[in-house]
Amino acid sequence: MKKSFFLRLGLSVILLMHSVVSIFSGDVNNFGHFYLDTIGFSPFGVYIAWAVKLTHLLSVPLLWFDRYIKPVAICNILIFVCGIYFVHWQNGWFVVGGGTNGIEFNVLLIFSFLNLMYPEIYLIKKNRFRHIRDI
Repeated sequence: MKKSFFLRLGLSVILLMHSVVSIFSGDVNNFGHFYLDTIGFSPFGVYIAWAVKLTHLLSVPLLWFDRYIKPVAICNILIFVCGIYFVHWQNGWFVVGGGTNGIEFNVLLIFSFLNLMYPEIYLIKKNRFRHIRDI
């Protein structure tokens, strides 16, 4: 397995809990009817809400088994960006503390998925002459 085991495990737990709880509680239907339909997605709000939750749910085993990471990441990043734009932006940055229902958690998830897609990106250029330093 790759070095990303703990990141994949953490993301999968978050996606699993977020999807399963809202599916069994009925919140996914409420979100579709009472939020998405009212902001202009009618009559497709419930279908969009279910597509989001099923995407999260399908992502879980793919993350566990380290399969199709880039498509999983891209789909979830698109969901989180849309979530920021349509749901969380007007609430500011903070999820709790300085505010409620903000964008900070979605931003963290986006960067976590970016790290899964591109684990070898460095901010500092690697030393080309490392062998000289090792002498």
